[in-house]
Amino acid sequence: MRIEKKQQLEKRRRRRMRQRVTGTAARPRMSVRFSGQHVYVQFIDDENRVTLAATSTRAKGLPEGGPWKANVDSAKRLGAVAAEVAKARGISQVVFDRSGARYHGKVKALADAAREGGLQF
Repeated sequence: MRIEKKQQLEKRRRRRMRQRVTGTAARPRMSVRFSGQHVYVQFIDDENRVTLAATSTRAKGLPEGGPWKANVDSAKRLGAVAAEVAKARGISQVVFDRSGARYHGKVKALADAAREGGLQF
């Protein structure tokens, strides 16, 4: 399958998900995005169009413990860090937005770690 076709399909899935998933100030959207090398997590209030908190594998001040990449191990560790960042901002309940990715592997590992860290979704 050509790369352009894959990108179009991913865009379509992301658009379809965003029709159903919206964040509020009380329950922001936890948007998870995986690039080829890094993982990005944002907590977004869609009503006011503002990002409440964010973290990624590129953020400064992450705990040590090996390289931070876009793999399952880093996704688990980043899920725990994202839960801490959210708790520091007073966020306890979120709506999970997987950005069109299937719920397995890295996405599932990050979500499970965030739940263990205290986030409810």
